[in-house]
Amino acid sequence: MRVAALEQQDLAVAALEPAAAGAPELAVVVPTLNERANVPLVVERLNRVLAGIAWEAIFVDDDSPDGTADAVREIAAEQTNIRCLQRLGRRGLSSACIEGILASAAPFVAVMDGDLQHDEALLPRMLERIKTEHLDVVVASRHVGDGSVGNFAASRVKISDFATKLSRIVVKAELSDPMSGFFVIRRTAFNGAMRRLSGQGFKILLDLFASTPRPFAFAEVPLHFRERLHGESKLDTLVAWEYLMLLLQKLLGPAVPVRFLLFSLIGGLGVVVHLTTLWTVLHAAHAEFAVAQATATLVAMTFNFLLNNLFTYRDRRLRGWRLLTGLGSFYAVCGLGAAANVGVASYIAGGHSWWLAGLAGAAVSAVWNYAMSSIFTWSTPRPAAPKATIAKG
Repeated sequence: MRVAALEQQDLAVAALEPAAAGAPELAVVVPTLNERANVPLVVERLNRVLAGIAWEAIFVDDDSPDGTADAVREIAAEQTNIRCLQRLGRRGLSSACIEGILASAAPFVAVMDGDLQHDEALLPRMLERIKTEHLDVVVASRHVGDGSVGNFAASRVKISDFATKLSRIVVKAELSDPMSGFFVIRRTAFNGAMRRLSGQGFKILLDLFASTPRPFAFAEVPLHFRERLHGESKLDTLVAWEYLMLLLQKLLGPAVPVRFLLFSLIGGLGVVVHLTTLWTVLHAAHAEFAVAQATATLVAMTFNFLLNNLFTYRDRRLRGWRLLTGLGSFYAVCGLGAAANVGVASYIAGGHSWWLAGLAGAAVSAVWNYAMSSIFTWSTPRPAAPKATIAKG
């Protein structure tokens, strides 16, 4: 046991020695969510395969309840090329990768998962290839050479293949595996694409290839996808929704935010809910119109809030007590939006047709509700400022 411990210590020292001479050559960005048990294993394996290379690892943790960030900090206290970037109040794999890359000065950046399904032994080969062949990106692909998807269920393989075909809509490069989450990118190539990135969903590689102003020079190496050792997959039924939103964002461009389109679509559904509720309360409950209208308005606003919380603002989803306070602020925002709707429509109706006035009022209300709810209802909470202390002599 002591021999093994000494070997591990030597690996850690070897990993640190090149970095001490200056900035790391390679940054490994690892987005995490509830990966506490995997963190020490990831670091151990990186120490082994990257010995002799100046490198650092940046774990970008979305405030995991299992204490993943604390596990990273414990290792970072002993190994200075390990860093933790803990995000509060927001989630998303692509946005986590972007923030991790921006937090490093390394000329080359690798992105890999923290669940040990990516083969870290490929990193030296990928780094060497991107340097010697003057490439922008090297992708670890499950669909070239002897690469494989591992023990994926047949249904998941079909979904992945279908998603790959859909990606051709926005990515013209002949990538065999645009859905890969394991790649090395040159800093200058990332800098060229970063301001066009949507940060939507979980496929950062697809986002990069769809956002670059010039075609990337790239290569692919075979990847054998491994089994997860600890934790559970973060994929759920809404991941497909996020993927479709990414494709839509890339098709429409930055002029029309996908969030606004979703917000408006849900608002249209809310109109249907409003009218249905109004008819039901009027005819089934035999209530007065004022009561029916107030009830329908409340039901429609609640419907809109819940759907926006689930889909439009998935990465900022409110839970627990914040769900209730968010609902209250949404009521307030939409109430003011309704007042703006009536005011603008009434003003325009004085000299124009009724339908133009109605459209103008609805447009003002939609923009107001979207903008204000983004600020007040689904705002990103800021970490509390540290309290000042007074030293006593």
